[in-house]
Amino acid sequence: MMRRSLQVVFGVLLAGLFVFVVTRDPRKPSLPRWEKQERQMESAVSKAAERQRDSADTTLIRGLLKEDLSHRDFDFPLVVEAVSGKKVLPASERGSRVRVTAAITAVMDELLVEMNAEGSPTRGLRRINEGSRFFEDGLLEGLEKLDGITCGIPPTRKDAAQRSGYPDLRITDEATGDVYYLDPKLMERGSATSSLRTFYFEPKDNTLKITEDASHLLLGIEHDGKDGVWEFLGYQLVDLSSLKVRLKAEFQASNRDLYHESSVLEKREPAGKDGGG
Repeated sequence: MMRRSLQVVFGVLLAGLFVFVVTRDPRKPSLPRWEKQERQMESAVSKAAERQRDSADTTLIRGLLKEDLSHRDFDFPLVVEAVSGKKVLPASERGSRVRVTAAITAVMDELLVEMNAEGSPTRGLRRINEGSRFFEDGLLEGLEKLDGITCGIPPTRKDAAQRSGYPDLRITDEATGDVYYLDPKLMERGSATSSLRTFYFEPKDNTLKITEDASHLLLGIEHDGKDGVWEFLGYQLVDLSSLKVRLKAEFQASNRDLYHESSVLEKREPAGKDGGG
């Protein structure tokens, strides 16, 4: 009887030891050789991932260069629909066009007089492009005062108010609910046939301001080019539904990227500029 009892106890202990060995967390041997091999394995995996990423980037860069994108023309309405899912509607096909264009020209005729006056906020500006904001604000205020027309800043996809980025203004014809996007842009008289790039559209997912099917209008405001004493000579209202655009592929870096501490080989300051007291 005693012998059988000892056999039972021994069997229980053996079974418990087996369960402990099977279920316990595995431990790596704390040996220099194992640690060295583990570091080598991690380094090899990291280098393999880096080579794979570099290979993918190389393939992408070569593919972009092969496309020769800067010499290809794209329909602006196609670009807009591709990035926003919204259509660019030709203004000429909408009955509301007459009311909307009449409203824009009425406000612009008054703005030209105001901006050419002696006390114009555009006088003394170093760069004429800084004057665009005054026309944008004037159009926004003037159009909003007219009956049957509302005008505001187009919200982003996140329904946030944002002044920067295309387009600048959103006009609604109240009778039909038709939406028109308007982008005022200054240009020097005689430059209408220039090949210099002056229209930019940078699609960004969260801050995209094209959120509706609409007509897209550009207001080209002509000036005489006289620095600081600008005179505004007229304007052209353009329908962008037939505009052709090109994509300029370029690789960019900021000063923060360029002058990173790890890349600076040598840095010198003029004598006496060490900040000492």
